[in-house]
Amino acid sequence: MNLTEPPANATLHQALSVIIKVCMVIPFFLLFLCCIIVILHIFASYRHLLDTSRYILFAHMLVNDTLQLLTSVLLFLLVMGQVHFIFVYCAPLLVLATVTFRNTPLILAAMSIERYIAIIYPLQHPAAWRSDRTWVIMLSVWITNSIILVTDFSIGEKKPAEDLFTTPVLCKPAVVNSSLIQRVFSAVIDVLIFALVAVVILFTYVKILLETRKLKQNRISVSKAMHTVLLHGIQLLLCILAYTQPITQRLILLHANWSPEDISFFNFFCFILIPRFLSPLIYGFRDQSLMSYVRKSVSCCSNSVTPHIRGTLQISTTSSTG
Repeated sequence: MNLTEPPANATLHQALSVIIKVCMVIPFFLLFLCCIIVILHIFASYRHLLDTSRYILFAHMLVNDTLQLLTSVLLFLLVMGQVHFIFVYCAPLLVLATVTFRNTPLILAAMSIERYIAIIYPLQHPAAWRSDRTWVIMLSVWITNSIILVTDFSIGEKKPAEDLFTTPVLCKPAVVNSSLIQRVFSAVIDVLIFALVAVVILFTYVKILLETRKLKQNRISVSKAMHTVLLHGIQLLLCILAYTQPITQRLILLHANWSPEDISFFNFFCFILIPRFLSPLIYGFRDQSLMSYVRKSVSCCSNSVTPHIRGTLQISTTSSTG
């Protein structure tokens, strides 16, 4: 009995830890999903918003980050449940999670350039940045990151073909990035992407800042554009937090005796889930035009629900008196 109690206690503790982690992630993700559905409903209800490149890029960022969080949370649940399945079914989830993760900084760069063009060239937008051409920019972002991912996978160590169809694996990024050269390649690409986006955001911010000194009129719109680009820089910093995992892991090991699973969950929740949750919502709910439509939709919903409740109460009162 004494020999069997420690393993049983360890199993109970591990199961309780998994339940707590899942109960923390799922409500957080559902709240994020509700907020995103509200904003996307605004875009679907008021289609004239999508005539502006700014809102098209923002809507695309919302969809991209939703896909990224959806795949990340699904992979998290599969790992928590220790679900093993063949690599052919695991690969699409890992591909979508990786591509959408790298899409976000490039979309932020595109949104900063769009604000720069709107201020510097208010009357003559370049053809590529017109609202009817914005899909070319979004498609280019997806194609670029897909090519990078294919290159990353092709330089890895080749495994026997039958393993892809017969060997169940735990669906984790380490399954794809198994070799040292792949990890180095991914790190170099990520550094280049974030460095490029940082330069773009800094350049557009400085140019807009200089433009405010020249313009005597319409300073309010220029100031808003400058704050928007600064917010994109904050969003980029939130994305970079995902790469602080080695630092936080070392700090946690120095000051606390956490298990590797707890450290991985801490990094996932604080540096992937929360930044992806805050990034689009901060940008969306600070937009006065968008928030006016949100209030209008909420008021319409409340007004439509109130007569229904009154009608139900009247029917019930009439039936009871009769």
